[in-house]
Amino acid sequence: MNLTLKIWRQKNANDKGKMVDYKISDVSPDMSFLEMLDVLNSQLISKGEEPVAFDHDCREGICGSCSLYINGEAHGPDRGITTCQLHMRKFKDGDTIYIEPFRATAFPVIKDLIVDRSAFDRIQNAGGFISVNTSGNTIDANAIPINKHDADDAFSAATCIGCGACVASCKNSSAMLFVGAKVSQYALLPQGRVEAVDRVKNMVAQMDLEGFGNCTNTGACEVECPKGISLENIARMNREYLFANVKG
Repeated sequence: MNLTLKIWRQKNANDKGKMVDYKISDVSPDMSFLEMLDVLNSQLISKGEEPVAFDHDCREGICGSCSLYINGEAHGPDRGITTCQLHMRKFKDGDTIYIEPFRATAFPVIKDLIVDRSAFDRIQNAGGFISVNTSGNTIDANAIPINKHDADDAFSAATCIGCGACVASCKNSSAMLFVGAKVSQYALLPQGRVEAVDRVKNMVAQMDLEGFGNCTNTGACEVECPKGISLENIARMNREYLFANVKG
């Protein structure tokens, strides 16, 4: 395939940035999107030009660091995948592809397609830890009976990889799906109830401090989430937050 790539180039956080056009040819439909960018960068380096900076790590849909905004969609034109799992067969010969970083005030651009998502780390840190007694004999896994439905929901919430697609797809740049998932994975389990009140209050306060917007109720976050995190987690977080404030 022969493609035209329109890529956001920005030297640093203070640079204005702009879209730059690149032509690339002989792209295999079996390439992943990141492999295609690797080929482009190899060509740029061979010509003595600055390669395009983009984030990646596992390339297996686990780490979430490969977050790109492709043709107006977080992670591109597919569902239930990260950018590294997007294949070029989703595009056609002669296509023009727009590639941008995630756009959110709380995700400032570091360089080109790389954004600073450390706001997510600070939100998780604000949630604190779980109090468990680790002294003495190890407690059997089945010592505390847990409803299977609750356990399944907790594990589903815990699959969130913090990629930021929910923020990028929301017109308010809301992080409520991310925070809702992190609150839910503990709130649904008895081990997480000890600090439940402080956890939800602190995480929501940090989310607001970071500059994320409120939920738009459009559901774009769930649609674009590579792990299919449910909107139910936002509702659960709201209930937990209301209870925490009523309880004082």
